[in-house]
Amino acid sequence: MVAAGETLLASRDPQIASGTPGFYIEFILPSGQAQMVDKLERKGKFPIELVSVQPADEQHVAATVFVPESQRGYYLGKVEAYGTQDNVKVKTLDDGSVVETRKPKNERLVASIETARLAVARSFYTDAADLFPAPNLKAWWEAWLRKGTRAQFEAAAQTLGLPLRETVLEFAEREVRIVHASAEDLGRIIANTETVAELRMARDTPAFFMEIDGAEQHLWSDDLAGRLDPCDADAPAVCLLDSGTTISHALIAPLLSPADQQACEAGWHGEDVSLQGHGGHGTQLSGIALYGDLTDILASAGQVTVRHRLESVKILPDHGANDPDLYGAITARAIARAEITAPTRPRAICLAVTSPGDHWRGRPSSWSAKLDALAFGRDEVPRIITVSAGNIREAINAADYPDRNDLMPIESPAQAWNALTVGAFTEKSVITDTSFAGWNALASVGDIAARSRTSVSWHRDWPLKPDVMFEGGNIGIDPASGMGDHVDDLALLTTYRKPTERPFTTTGDTSAATALGARMAAQILAEKPALWPETVRGLIVHSAEWTPAMTGYLGTLNRTSLVRRYGFGAPSLVRALGSLDNDVTMVVEDSLIPFKMEKGKAVTDQLMVHELVWPKKKLAELGEVLVQLRLTLSYFIEPNPGERGQSRRHSYASHGLRFALKPADEKADVFLRRITSEAGPRPPARQASDTGWTIGPQLRHRGSLHADIWEGTAADLAERNSIIIYPTGGWWRENLAQDRVGEPARYSLIASIRAADGIDLRTEISAQIAPEITGEAVIEV
Repeated sequence: MVAAGETLLASRDPQIASGTPGFYIEFILPSGQAQMVDKLERKGKFPIELVSVQPADEQHVAATVFVPESQRGYYLGKVEAYGTQDNVKVKTLDDGSVVETRKPKNERLVASIETARLAVARSFYTDAADLFPAPNLKAWWEAWLRKGTRAQFEAAAQTLGLPLRETVLEFAEREVRIVHASAEDLGRIIANTETVAELRMARDTPAFFMEIDGAEQHLWSDDLAGRLDPCDADAPAVCLLDSGTTISHALIAPLLSPADQQACEAGWHGEDVSLQGHGGHGTQLSGIALYGDLTDILASAGQVTVRHRLESVKILPDHGANDPDLYGAITARAIARAEITAPTRPRAICLAVTSPGDHWRGRPSSWSAKLDALAFGRDEVPRIITVSAGNIREAINAADYPDRNDLMPIESPAQAWNALTVGAFTEKSVITDTSFAGWNALASVGDIAARSRTSVSWHRDWPLKPDVMFEGGNIGIDPASGMGDHVDDLALLTTYRKPTERPFTTTGDTSAATALGARMAAQILAEKPALWPETVRGLIVHSAEWTPAMTGYLGTLNRTSLVRRYGFGAPSLVRALGSLDNDVTMVVEDSLIPFKMEKGKAVTDQLMVHELVWPKKKLAELGEVLVQLRLTLSYFIEPNPGERGQSRRHSYASHGLRFALKPADEKADVFLRRITSEAGPRPPARQASDTGWTIGPQLRHRGSLHADIWEGTAADLAERNSIIIYPTGGWWRENLAQDRVGEPARYSLIASIRAADGIDLRTEISAQIAPEITGEAVIEV
């Protein structure tokens, strides 16, 4: 037993080894001696912890313990004492005689143990035996972790490239993370960390709820409604522009007031009763916008707090169809109705209706230009608008994936510069429905959803779209034909438009992803209602990361195609709200005047210098430790669509803004003079060398949202403490007849430092950031 422990410790992987050195041992005991498992534990300064107990077979139980390295001889000592020492009991009888009995020390424990062996993933597995994955098959697991070891587990999973879902469950002695891995992957983590206490399959899928009848579905729906803690009437809202919604649904009614259920045309009603094939779409997205995937929340226990509401404005008629040329006006009227009803309520607008047509590889349409104008809000307030990238409508052949996604361009109005354009990826891969035996999920975990469109085929000058990816479900592949089809297991569970029949149905694709994007925007507003829409959009993009499946294409896709397929990746609400201990996020909301008149010409006016207060001493101490700096610049342009014989994108956008980070080897005054030269009318000066960027300035400066990641040493970052925001051309400067010269331009700048787990930059930065981060210099060029 000890020798086996020595072998395991010798094979510890230095890449993922962490925590208290030690190993896991699995003991097999007869079922009749199951009460002896408590004897396997040892309290004290270096405790031996019993982490799981489960049936091994009909006659035995298996108990798994974690043994710290300092206690490796504990059980050997028990066995040696059993062979060499006796427990002596002396009993005095009634007649005064003395009887002495001797039993080997630790007899009950040692005699009960039939087998002791090193623990592997199956040793921790407490679920149904027939669900244990085949060798090297990846699946979603519930990893039940020992309290306080979650960071170690997450670091190990990241090193091994294992996707983790964001949800964390916390209990008195355990924390639960959902991880996509093989049993062998988990075995490596078990062998090198002290984290895992129990493993189960994460097999809750929509199919469970879709397979039960309407009456039983209502029991689940009523239970959730009874646990619901709805927000106040003035809370932020998702404003859904779709086919209407069913306000009588038990899960919608508490968060949608009758006054907020409207239609953009006076002769329509707000209920979701369309006969044109899109009936039910609005109610489906209502459930997603409020709760996300209901599968997770139905399986939970305890109170459910929702801090945002729903507004529903119907833009799709019950009979006939809207004229596509009028959708810009319809969208504007719909938004106006919601704003008139609740003028002070913060809202995130959700538009998951798109029109076919590539519009000349990214060129604005009348509809997308109207979205840009609505978001810019020249005469009113700016707005945060999430819009679907659009779906591939034709049948899906597994052989064409994902190349076909790159050939199917994003639909109108998702080319809007100011909108948050949402594509779909998926983390769904488990098929439990026996009627689909032999079927497999098409997309790998973390990859683009089967029907999501991209801007890979767009002209290079147009914005990088989609901006981000949210869950849109997967499809199953029929092994006989290779063709894809809907499988409930791989979809998102949501609300059904006819709740008297049943409360649940499934949905997916970019519509569901867009509703999730609007939901995240509303959640951010619920936490920080005073944020500008430019900032909300920026935070969502700033929090996004490419999944391992996405970065896996770096060898076959160039950087441009990767961004135009996946945007900036999958966002995280935790990261967007700055809740990670090893992340420090700073947000600046400001404005500058891009252009001024000089000698009868419009020229560049101002640029802004933001001094970022890094903890230079702390970074210098870290020296060669690698850190990440993530920068996002979000602003809205005023659109000017139409063809006037100009091919440049400057004819559409009012202005452009750019960010530049001071290189470590360039003095501040030299940096400022160089950028001033670039921003002014003179030819750009030669730039100092500046490497380490993920996307780079040649690619990131498209559209009105620019994000990039710099990676380098902490010592290098200590000298990168200046960011300049400067303007570039646009029709405000070129079209003097419109009298826009001198107009201010708002922007949000978001900067984050990320260090390795265990490195605390937050404390030192927080002490400096409050009085100093808002300080900036306005430079006139």
